Amino acid sequence: MKIEDSFTINASQGDVWMAITDPDIVTPCVPGCQNVQVLGPNTYSANIKVKIGPINANFRLNVEVTRETPPVEVHSTTRGEEGSKASVLQAKSLVRLKQVDANTTEVYYCSEVNIIGRLGKFGFGIMKKKAKTLGDEFAEAFRKTVELTPEPAR
Repeated sequence: MKIEDSFTINASQGDVWMAITDPDIVTPCVPGCQNVQVLGPNTYSANIKVKIGPINANFRLNVEVTRETPPVEVHSTTRGEEGSKASVLQAKSLVRLKQVDANTTEVYYCSEVNIIGRLGKFGFGIMKKKAKTLGDEFAEAFRKTVELTPEPAR
C-alpha cells in the first residue's frame, strides 16, 4: 500500500531538517508512539499503539535511516510485529523537504507499506483512511512543535 501526502510548515528548510531528524522532537508528534530507544547512529526502536476498526494493535518496530541528503531528504526502512506476530509490518519511506520561501517549507512523505496477518485482512480503503488520519495528526503536531520552537541562536 502506498501512502503519500505533503504539508507546509512555517519554518525554514534548515529548521525543519533539524526537527525532522531529531528523535526527541519527532517522537511526541507520531500518534501512539512510545518507548523510543536509540540503538545506534541510524537505528531506533519504538512501540506504536494504533486502533484500526475494532482492533487495538501494539507494534514493536525497528527503524533504520538508510540514506540522508541534508537538508533535503531522508530514506528509512521500518520492520516490526504486533503481539506474537499477529501482524507483521514492513515499510520503505521517504521524507523530502522543499523550501517554498524563506519561512515556509513543504514536507512530502511517501511510504510503501506491507502489512500481513490480522491487520492485513482489512480492506485497502480502511487502511488508507487510517493512514491518512495518522498522517494528518502527525502533520498538525509536528507543525505546532516546530512553529512554536524558538529559533536557535546563530
